[in-house]
Amino acid sequence: MKDNNDKLNILVFTCNWCAYAGADLAGVSRLQMPTEFRQIRTMCSARVDPEFILYAFKNGADGVMVAGCHPGDCHYIGGNYRTRRRMALLKLLLQQFGLNPKRFRLEWVSAGEGQKFAQVINEFVNEIKELGPSPYRKKQEVKHAG
Repeated sequence: MKDNNDKLNILVFTCNWCAYAGADLAGVSRLQMPTEFRQIRTMCSARVDPEFILYAFKNGADGVMVAGCHPGDCHYIGGNYRTRRRMALLKLLLQQFGLNPKRFRLEWVSAGEGQKFAQVINEFVNEIKELGPSPYRKKQEVKHAG
């Protein structure tokens, strides 16, 4: 996460069964996507603990996205419903920490929605570019400089 140049640090947690496959489809379809994001595949969006997202922001992530199956289509039946509830609470918590809530995003992308994945990631990266580096990232750079 620690990168001292101007390149953004954006993490995207993708569900193995839907969003990861959608991202893969976007790639094999050669759709235009930015290079500023790194993808972490999880078995289910519900496996993304809010603590992971807080850790990412604390360590300099400029933006974090969680992408999972559409509600009702979860391979593990109700995982995405749990994700939706937990991430709504997390968004409120991020505001309490002084982070712009636009730095975090939850999206539903199915395996056949490569075009949607490309569109969503492009929008998110552009939004993060407008916001600029995370205030926590600057604190990390100062901490490591001394």
